Amino acid sequence: MCLVVGFNGVRPLREILFDGYQRLLPRERESAPAVIVEIDERSLDNRGQWPWPRAEVAELMRAILAAQPAAVGVDLLFVEPDRSGGDALLAEAMYNRKVVLGIAGLESRDRRFPFPPRAAPVRLARELPLRRYDGHLQSRPELSRAAAGLGLLSVDSTRRVPLLARVGPVVVPALSVEMLRVATGTNALRVDDALHIGEVEVPIEPDGTFHVHFGPHDPQRFVSAEAVMSGRTDPRLLRDKLVLVGITGLGLLDFQATPLGERIPGVEVHAQILEQIFDGRTLRRPVAAGWIEALLLAFAGLALIAVVPRSRLALSLGVFAAALLALAALGFGAFGAGVLIDVASPALGATLVFGAVLAGTLAEADRQRRLLREAQARVAGELQAARRIQSGLLPDPRRSFAGESRFVLEALLEPARTVGGDFYDCFMLDERRVFFVVADVSGKGLAASLFMALSKSLLKSIALRGEAGPAAMLERAAVEIGRDNTEAMFVTAFAGVLDAHTGRLSYCNAGHEPPFLCQPGRAPLRVAESGGPPLTVIDGYAYTSAELVLPAGASLCVVTDGVTEAMNEKGELYGAQRLAALLERLPVVSPQAVRDDVRRFVAGAEPSDDLTLLCIRFNGR
Repeated sequence: MCLVVGFNGVRPLREILFDGYQRLLPRERESAPAVIVEIDERSLDNRGQWPWPRAEVAELMRAILAAQPAAVGVDLLFVEPDRSGGDALLAEAMYNRKVVLGIAGLESRDRRFPFPPRAAPVRLARELPLRRYDGHLQSRPELSRAAAGLGLLSVDSTRRVPLLARVGPVVVPALSVEMLRVATGTNALRVDDALHIGEVEVPIEPDGTFHVHFGPHDPQRFVSAEAVMSGRTDPRLLRDKLVLVGITGLGLLDFQATPLGERIPGVEVHAQILEQIFDGRTLRRPVAAGWIEALLLAFAGLALIAVVPRSRLALSLGVFAAALLALAALGFGAFGAGVLIDVASPALGATLVFGAVLAGTLAEADRQRRLLREAQARVAGELQAARRIQSGLLPDPRRSFAGESRFVLEALLEPARTVGGDFYDCFMLDERRVFFVVADVSGKGLAASLFMALSKSLLKSIALRGEAGPAAMLERAAVEIGRDNTEAMFVTAFAGVLDAHTGRLSYCNAGHEPPFLCQPGRAPLRVAESGGPPLTVIDGYAYTSAELVLPAGASLCVVTDGVTEAMNEKGELYGAQRLAALLERLPVVSPQAVRDDVRRFVAGAEPSDDLTLLCIRFNGR
């Protein structure tokens, strides 16, 4: 685990920028003050699964302490009592030795533990806005009493680590800080503009946090607990080192994502903090960082305001690019010197200034013509977007029923205007039942298209909820569609459910154009039974379903009145009789054939209504 919190008050853009700096300039490991004794997979294979008996942990602790480390930090919590009674052995192994145990901050108090926790004295020169916890978790009381100190553990982020936090009224140092205090024999920590641990000075932010400058993950930081316990580790590897103990076994580790794009064990974050402190490679935002960033924005903005209105576009773009490059170079150079300056905010502000000045300059020269062009393009774009959205709402039967051999379903829709009020839908209710509907919303244009989208979505939702049949579906849809129908619009609909195994068709007609039943060698038969009036016309109307059985090879052709009421330039209607005659001549009924015949009839006349067709042919099993 590691004690980290969010970067308060800093935008995500700044975090991305600083992460980029870290990837370009990762910290190089100069010293090796910290060693991680990892309870890895090999240790778990040889010593048993975690949690180990405390006697086993005591053996590990004795083996580490025998190498005479400067201090030992345990990134583990021993909250529950050991069933084998090994707590006393572990406490004895740690007693009067330089061992620091971790505690975890909680948002509420856990009454199993003394509150506030024991912590090293911290002398504050002034009150600091530290991270605050109202409770904590810690190891067993006998273990905590035996430890030389307690350090805080928690995980939020890996960018900025609080080295001090409050648990109730007590200021508690982080595990890494407490290890340094115990190792140096310092009685009390002192805080002014920096954190003082004996002779060690650690620069911190006003809220007690510390920016971590990460280096790459390094296996050289780790030594297996099994190797330490079995005596195969050279004691010199641990002597006078700050030793961290943590779990890295598969399935037991909470990896932490670093700005370098790596996922490292949480205990390694503590090691990198200690390395950074010892190497003196710290990162810090100056107290005047906000003023510096404001001045950078002011200089960049004034330069753009002075140049852009008086220059050609190429020169303006060059000045803008130069300003951004200068800001990027300044931020990168400052990071290399250990100073964090947010150049993202000035760059974003300069971009906004550049865009505003450039837009104003261009607009002044061509304002009226641009406004007219934008208005025309906006209307055309909105209509085209609405057409694409409306078309996207309609399923493609060829894809929906690809590989289906029991039936063939084809459909098409052509709005009279850019958008319209007709729609169709088709989908499988289960492995043998296919639902289809053809509907026509009153009116045309944008209003009809909006009402169409609402009606189609409600019908599909109701059908998928498993209503008893088409009549029940339409009856429920009429209620939902008419709920907020302030314009008193209505919908005609023909809905059917075909059993793809038997050919049995259950259907309901809500004021829609009656479909045609087409059978080879027979004249088309109009399915005239009606289930009721259009949807929303009569509140609470009880619709009824009807049934028929489609023999193999039979087709049902459902159209909207955009077919039967299509009009040519002479004012003549296409009509149901012409449609029936066409269907009788067709060897295979298809929406495309009907549409082509309607086009020949109208001969270029403006469409009077949306045209929608759906044909379903039952092939038999």
